[in-house]
Amino acid sequence: MPSLYETLRADIIIAVKARDSGTATMLRSADAAIQRASMDTGKPIDDALALTSLRKSVKNLTDARTEFEKGGRADLVAANTAEILVLEKYLPKGLDPATLEALIVATITATGATSKKEMGKVIGALKQHPDAGLIDFGAASKVIQAKLP
Repeated sequence: MPSLYETLRADIIIAVKARDSGTATMLRSADAAIQRASMDTGKPIDDALALTSLRKSVKNLTDARTEFEKGGRADLVAANTAEILVLEKYLPKGLDPATLEALIVATITATGATSKKEMGKVIGALKQHPDAGLIDFGAASKVIQAKLP
C-alpha cells in the first residue's frame, strides 16, 4: 500500500495529465510544505510528517478563510474552500464528538486531573493514545476546559 506522500505525489501526476492545473497547483503546494517540513526537522518524509504538514496547511487555510469572510472577499473564500476540500481527502476522518468526549472523560479519570491547571497532563496523555492521529486537539482542548473546574 502506498504511503500518504506517495499517494499525494501520484495524484499530482494525475492532475497534470488531466490538465487540472488548479488541483495540481494545490497538491504541489502541499508537496512543497511536506518537503520543507522534512528539511526543517531533518527527518525523512513519512506518513506522520506528511499528516502533520497537511493538517497544518488545512488549519492555515481555514484561518485565512475566516479572515477573508470578515473582509467580504467571496472570491478568496471560495478558493480557500476548494483547496481545503482537496487537502482533506488525504487526512483521516477525525473522531466524532461523542467518541472524543468519552475518550477525554476516560483520560481525565486515568490521569486524576482535577483542575484546568492540569490540562497539560490530560493533553499529554491524549497524545500518547493510539488514536492520537485522529484527535483534533483544538476541539479536545475546549472539551477538556469544559470538563475541568
